[in-house]
Amino acid sequence: MVAAIDDERLGAHGIHVLIGDEGVEHRWAPDEPADVYSASKGVSVIAAGIAIDEGVLSIDTRAVDVLPQNDIGSGVEQVTLRDLLTMTSGIDFEWFAGDPTPGVDLASAMLRTPSRGPGRVFQYSDASTYVAMRMLASRVGDVHEWLGPRLFEPLGIPHPTWRRCPRGHVLGGSGLELRTSELARVGRLLRDGGRIGERRLVDAAWVAAMHDDGFDTGAPAPWSRYGRGCWSGPGSGWRLDGLYGQYVLVVPARDAVVTITAHEQERDHRLVEIAAEAIETV
Repeated sequence: MVAAIDDERLGAHGIHVLIGDEGVEHRWAPDEPADVYSASKGVSVIAAGIAIDEGVLSIDTRAVDVLPQNDIGSGVEQVTLRDLLTMTSGIDFEWFAGDPTPGVDLASAMLRTPSRGPGRVFQYSDASTYVAMRMLASRVGDVHEWLGPRLFEPLGIPHPTWRRCPRGHVLGGSGLELRTSELARVGRLLRDGGRIGERRLVDAAWVAAMHDDGFDTGAPAPWSRYGRGCWSGPGSGWRLDGLYGQYVLVVPARDAVVTITAHEQERDHRLVEIAAEAIETV
């Protein structure tokens, strides 16, 4: 993998490969915390799974049940947590971190927009994950603080930074800053079905549903199928996928997970293709 990345002059920062219990890492830059962009969505989905385990929410909790609005769009009363995590709310509201926030509250702006029917239309947007995390916040308070003893501290990530909206809520769909080594611990948790050693952090069925509960987007590979916070492929694996080359590639058939951080603006997806090609031959 390192040789191929060097040969193609891709802008990787670090790569961590875990097969079974054996791990190895290579660095092109110091292992400093950096925005993992949409790989943050996978952490938000894990947070939702922990909340469901604790009875805080259910996968069928409606957004309007926990985020009551004075004005909601037609059909939005049917939108559930599952619809938001799978990007199938049917609400035409494409928003990404860095875009201007419409109005004073992003969640209210999205929920005022009509839905074309939950579960039928796919639209990838940071706003969907943000609203899902606002649902969680309505029950637990600050999501970042709530996750500390439930996820970050057990993974040895004591004080991660997570960017917030003007109202003080975590962005959810982006903005989580992690080192390569820390993101790799998230990858191991996913590969191992929600366990770290003997401790279970999230239900194994929830982790499986992250990739099994998928929606065919109609787009070509590698964007053809989206689950809950992750994409299918390349190869037999599934991945968390962040802008500029932030990847967690889980390959169950090889008992492997490859974690990549990078700042590759033009050919970022080539990084995960190289990883998949190498792992599939092990």
